[in-house]
Amino acid sequence: MVMNNYDELLEQLKANEISEIEVSHEDFLTFRESWIKREDRMHFVGEAHLGGSITYRWQEEIA
Repeated sequence: MVMNNYDELLEQLKANEISEIEVSHEDFLTFRESWIKREDRMHFVGEAHLGGSITYRWQEEIA
């Protein structure tokens, strides 16, 4: 399996090594490839911005 940069960034976000990931509109499908295969994907909460970018943060407890 080939890892892209978002595989590593999602692991860093989960480990609290970084506080957030900024994903541009252009990079969303690449990000989604990494995100969709994760069992814990519901813990990554996205906040959409005007222009199509999204900021993702790790949330330990989900509603």
